[in-house]
Parts: sequence; structure tokens; C-alpha cells
Amino acid sequence: MHSTGQQCPAQGYLQGFRHFATEAIHAGQEPEQWNSRAVVPPISLSTTFKQDGPGEHAGYEYSRSGNPTRNCLEKAVAVLDGAKYCLAYASGLAATLNVAHLLKAGDEIICTTDVYGGTNRYFRKIASEMGLKAKFVNCSDLKCLEAAITSDTKLVWVETPTNPTLTVIDIKGCADIVHKHKDILLAVDNTFMSAYFQRPLALGADICMYSATKYMNGHSDVVMGLVSVNTDELNERLKFLQNALGAIPSPFDCYLCNRGLKTLHLRMKQHFHNALAAAMFLEKDPRVDKVIFPGLPSHPQYELTKRQCTGVPGMVTFYIKGGLEHATIFLKSLKVFALAESLGGYESLAEHPVIMTHASVPEEDRVLLNISDSLIRLSIGLEDTEDIIEDLDQALRVVHPDLINPTKVKDLLEHLKSNC
Repeated sequence: MHSTGQQCPAQGYLQGFRHFATEAIHAGQEPEQWNSRAVVPPISLSTTFKQDGPGEHAGYEYSRSGNPTRNCLEKAVAVLDGAKYCLAYASGLAATLNVAHLLKAGDEIICTTDVYGGTNRYFRKIASEMGLKAKFVNCSDLKCLEAAITSDTKLVWVETPTNPTLTVIDIKGCADIVHKHKDILLAVDNTFMSAYFQRPLALGADICMYSATKYMNGHSDVVMGLVSVNTDELNERLKFLQNALGAIPSPFDCYLCNRGLKTLHLRMKQHFHNALAAAMFLEKDPRVDKVIFPGLPSHPQYELTKRQCTGVPGMVTFYIKGGLEHATIFLKSLKVFALAESLGGYESLAEHPVIMTHASVPEEDRVLLNISDSLIRLSIGLEDTEDIIEDLDQALRVVHPDLINPTKVKDLLEHLKSNC
């Protein structure tokens, strides 16, 4: 997997640039759109806009239905996704809500089994109360997906890599199955990979969704959702819902996320580098039972990851030797890593899915998914690689003082420098 020289799958919607970094910096940002010719898009806080006559306006009427700052962000993300349209929402779950409102009572959603706990909770406890049927299926097994589709199925929702066990799902394989059937949409939660490492729409998905709170913004200071699509019909339906449901982000949040996109390519390369180093270190550690990282050859979908993606984000999941007590001591002993939910920011975070992000998932489902008391999820940040590994090492020493990792950190970093 290589993360350099990446090109957008389609010509830029506005600019026609070819390479990702150039698009991220310039698409949707033309100074000519502002009377001031501002190079940095201004924050438009106005809630309403003057009209020349009843129904005669310059593109904006009321800020819920359209805002200049939000428009800049949406245009930029559409280009990065190789999409025709993008819509921004107040959170990732608000984006999920809007997609679900494309359906009607009696329709069925097939959702992959291992997903973000909030997605699981929404489909299981809220959408189902509104008349939608939710079915959880292991979509990494394409035969299971195909067998699960019924005449009521209208939406297939996959997340890849999955949260928190980092299973990689074949997007093109899912799309080929879904599109054998009329009127079924395939939505892909692309939060973990970001637009830089994975392009679901180019692989056949109908909808690409993000919790932009994570890598797309990348600074842990915005809660936001994004949805990209390529068809006029889907855009029109989602645009209506965006306005009618009203779960839109503030202009300031749009400004921040738009700014975050400018360094997305740089951040993702370093997240990949740091996470690979940490995963390689942990994989040889006798204090760790198992490491899951799609960038390691030991990952069961390693070859699929290389075909489908151009790199791997900073998410590393591992099972610490022991149980809940050992996981708790480890998490409390970290110094560089903060014990906190969320992911994808510049800072390193660690969390315990059973107690934190996936507490709302039924216990029997967690058992089936191997989300156990010893499972720890890391979001590897942008700190110095050696400091990240040394922090993991010292916390593991507190848990298992009689065991050591034989890996020499400097040798590992030299290996990465020479070979990756």
C-alpha cells in the first residue's frame, strides 16, 4: 500500500486538478466567489439573506437550507470523494438519520454486524421503532449478505474497516450483489479510511458517509457528518431531508472542517506510519495476545485491503494478555495516550469498547464479535513514533512487569524507514 501520488478518481468538480493534495487545498475555495477575493473562505454567520424580490435571491435564502461556508466544504469533499455532490450534517449520526429517512415504514436495512455502537443503537432501538426493519449480517461474508436480501431490503449499510475489530469488507463485492436487485442502496461508512485512503463510490457504493468528527476534520474540535453521492436523484432527496430535518452544522464548524481537509493527505500518511510501527511492535509482544491492523500481513483481509485501499489509518486494536483488570491498569497507565472516546484526531487516544464506545451493543452480540474485556482500541496520533511506542511499552510493563518485548524500537523504526 502506498499513500503518495494519489489521484482523484474523477476530474475535480470545480477546478479539474488531478492530485489529491491540490484538490484538498483548492477545490471549492476560489477567491473569486467572494467580493473581497478572500483566499481563506470567510465564516458566514448570517441566518438569512436579502432577496431582490419575492423568490429572487442570489442562491441563499435561509442558512438551514444553504450557507456559503457550508457550500465551500461540501464542494471540497465532493471532489475528494470523486463525487458530484456532498451534504454536511450536524454529526455522523445525523448523517445516518438522513440516509435512513430515504426509506419508508416496512423497508428493511441490512447492517453489517460489527459497526460503531451508535449506528447499532440507532438501527436497533430507534429506526426499528419508526417502522424500519433492521437486520444485522456479517457482510464480510458475501454469501451471507446475498442470502439475507429480501424483497423488503432497501438499504445495505457497511462500515469498513469495522469498529472496533477492523474487519475489512469487500465494497465492490457488496455492490455487485446489492445492484442485482432493484431499488436497493449501498451505503459505506468511510469514517476510518477517510477520502484519502478509500473511495467507496468508485467501488460501486451509492452513498459514502463519514463521521467528519474523526479524520476528515482531524483536530478533535468539530462534531459533523458528511454524505457524498453521484446521482441527481439522491442528491435532491437528501438535500430536501437536510433542510426538512434541520440537522445541519454551524458555519464555524464547516470552516474548521474545511481547514482540516487541507492537511488530510499529510496527516493520513503519518497516521499510517505511526500505526504500522505500533502494530508491528505490539504483534511481537508477549504481553499481547493478538493484534488487529489491516496493514499487517497477519490481517485476514490484508490482500483485500491492498486492492481496495491506498493505505491504512491510525486505528489499531489489540487483545491484552489477561482480562478486564489488566486492560484497566494498562489504560490508566498511559501517559502520551489519552483515555477517551472518539478517534482520528492528531492526538493519540485509547479506549475500552466494552465499557465505552460499544456499551450499547447487546452483550450477546459483543461475544459473537469478540469484543471482549481484554480488547483495547487505539487511535494512533501524530506524535513522535518512538514516544508512542515507548508509552505503550511502559504501560504494558505496569500490567506485566515480568514480561518484556524483545523488539528494539530504533531497529524497528530503521526497518520502517528502509522498507515502507
